[in-house]
Amino acid sequence: MLLIGEQRGRTCRGPHRRAVLQAGASSVLGLALPDLLRARAAGETVAPAKAVILLWLWGGPSQLDTFDPKPNAPLEFRGPFGTIPTRIPGVRFCELFPKLAGRSDTFSLVRTLVSQSNDHGIAGTIGLTGSGAGGTGLDGKPLPGSPRPALGSVVAKALASGGRKSPGSSPSSLHPFFVVGGKLHQGKKPIIGEGGGVLGAAWDPFRLEYDPASGTKVPALQLPKDLTPERMADRQALLAAFGKVEARAAEVHATGQLDAYRTRALAMLTSPSAAAAFDLSKEKPALADRYGRTRFGQSCLLARRLVESGVPFVQVNWSDHVEAEEDSGDGGWDHHYRNFQIMQDRHAAWLDQSVAVLLTDLKDRGLLDSTLVLAVGEFGREPKVNDKAGREHWPGCYSALLAGGGVKGGRVIGTSDAKAAHPADTPLTPADLNATVLQQVGLTSEQVTGLGLVPTGRAIDELL
Repeated sequence: MLLIGEQRGRTCRGPHRRAVLQAGASSVLGLALPDLLRARAAGETVAPAKAVILLWLWGGPSQLDTFDPKPNAPLEFRGPFGTIPTRIPGVRFCELFPKLAGRSDTFSLVRTLVSQSNDHGIAGTIGLTGSGAGGTGLDGKPLPGSPRPALGSVVAKALASGGRKSPGSSPSSLHPFFVVGGKLHQGKKPIIGEGGGVLGAAWDPFRLEYDPASGTKVPALQLPKDLTPERMADRQALLAAFGKVEARAAEVHATGQLDAYRTRALAMLTSPSAAAAFDLSKEKPALADRYGRTRFGQSCLLARRLVESGVPFVQVNWSDHVEAEEDSGDGGWDHHYRNFQIMQDRHAAWLDQSVAVLLTDLKDRGLLDSTLVLAVGEFGREPKVNDKAGREHWPGCYSALLAGGGVKGGRVIGTSDAKAAHPADTPLTPADLNATVLQQVGLTSEQVTGLGLVPTGRAIDELL
């Protein structure tokens, strides 16, 4: 079987997969958005963001050890790092981020985000979708249980259905939503909020994985040995390879969407120009070096190539798993242990270098004004250092970085309290962040409703 755009999960019987051709949608989802977009195109101005790059810092970076240090707090809260000035008057960063401090006039910060949960899976779903998907919040109240689509799925459907051009100069045959990195999971449990949800599996992301040892992999486009791209040219072989689609009345209206999906999938198997978007060997080695020869650095470079090739939403996962044991490997930003050592030796330098170069590279290519870049995790870290030189989960206050796509540079939204534990003013939520992205790509609340979704959050106009 040809595995196209699948989402993998696990049950008590072991792994299972959900292929994209199992997708279905209601008539509201299938018809309302294009109509709304056509109406909008007839009478409204073009939105500032034509593409989005989400840098998902899975695990939850410490706000105190990145962009909201508290040098006057007691040592057991502020930690061992000093602070450095930025280009924003009166604003200081952790000393481990000199490159971003020097470019701080090109991006803005939100310092007062608050999530509903300190559980990675629930908070991750909230962050990626703007709402919960099962479980309970810190107040013990149930979170919404419907499978709301990921922000990337909403943006991809909106921009692809509306015929909007992405920043690349040529039309794209690529899928409109890519994730660079493995599927997010907490321990061995995949999170809910990384796929198409109620929009259908047709809007799940395609995945690329960059391995420093072997380069770019495209797991969703793995062909069995006896099925070559040449055989795929035969339409009958193509249909057989994709499997049989059950003819349900509720899916009839989606035929055009699925046909377009098949076309994109075949193009990614057979088109040299599509494959070239994944090929980092086409970049100048000096530029690749500037991004950093790390998984995250080269993934950021891949994201820029995809946006340049016309992909409207690219999500870069720093890691695909959290809740790692003390000596078991990456674990993303989930620094229960040795937070300061990991920050100093790896994470801070990698983030500082790669994000700074990504913003500069986009600007140099004339893409930053039309590409909204967002770097954020699912929550922050507890202000008080624990007995393992780490910090525990903390949803009460954390930070996000935004640039491009109509976001003004050099602004800081919100002030945290003396220990970066809670907002002193302007509390904001992941739903507000997502609403900001949707506004910048041109979606109104009416259009979100037309997708069958309840609008949540408010756009953070102070950034714009």
